[in-house]
Amino acid sequence: MSDLDPKTVRPANKRGAARLAAVQALYQMDVGGTSLLETVAEYESFRLGRELDGDMYREADAAWFRDIVSGVVRAQTTIDPLIHSALTSDWPLSRLDTTLRAILRAGAYEVTSRKDVPTAVIVSEYVDIAKAFYGDEEPRLVNAVLDRVARNARGDARGPSARS
Repeated sequence: MSDLDPKTVRPANKRGAARLAAVQALYQMDVGGTSLLETVAEYESFRLGRELDGDMYREADAAWFRDIVSGVVRAQTTIDPLIHSALTSDWPLSRLDTTLRAILRAGAYEVTSRKDVPTAVIVSEYVDIAKAFYGDEEPRLVNAVLDRVARNARGDARGPSARS
């Protein structure tokens, strides 16, 4: 598989599995230069809910997966500046590694475009995805950035740290 193999992932629901697959697909598109249609077709035909090279992919909500991946591609010129403005000036979006960029883009897309999903759910799901790939620092960054994006896009911030 790729460098984007999660360390451990807790059991996920179909939307959670779709979010993880979307992050992996965005990573693959960024690193490999594959097209949106090619990548979505590959995931739907060979990965979602199937075994590939000995790894079992969870059953995922294919429509949710498509919405996130195509939504990020379609809205990238809008969401990248939102993410950039939520980062500190010494850490621009271009300085983040590919996996972290994919997580933030997918999360920012959902925060800005999926108003039917509570901010707390979105932030929590993407923090959990970050925990699957990283130690403590990156999940905290995902939480902070998505909370700032939510505050700017929705007028609220409801990530795990905002509840206290």
